[in-house]
Amino acid sequence: MVLLQNSIKSWNLLLSSPIRKMTTEQLLPILTLYTKENCSLCDEALEVLRPYKHRFQLEEVDIKKKENKDWFNKYRYDIPVFHFNGKFLMKHRVDLQVFEKALKKYKDSNT
Repeated sequence: MVLLQNSIKSWNLLLSSPIRKMTTEQLLPILTLYTKENCSLCDEALEVLRPYKHRFQLEEVDIKKKENKDWFNKYRYDIPVFHFNGKFLMKHRVDLQVFEKALKKYKDSNT
């Protein structure tokens, strides 16, 4: 029983270690969603992307927050807007062809 408990502790430590997290996070591209509260188009876009959620890290930027004033000025009439690893990818709706092409290009450049 003690051996099993120690094995479980070791496994949990491995899964939560910063090295493992860093490695996993580095393997996944960052998809940034520029959004605001009560954005139904953003909700729809996220639903379309749900099957792909294991292939990227989602970062949301609320353009209505004071510190995001520049993004608000740029995207207030265009949300949802998506950037892929810091570069503009698409806006208004998810274009799966564009998204899949970006994922493939990222995968090809990291293998």
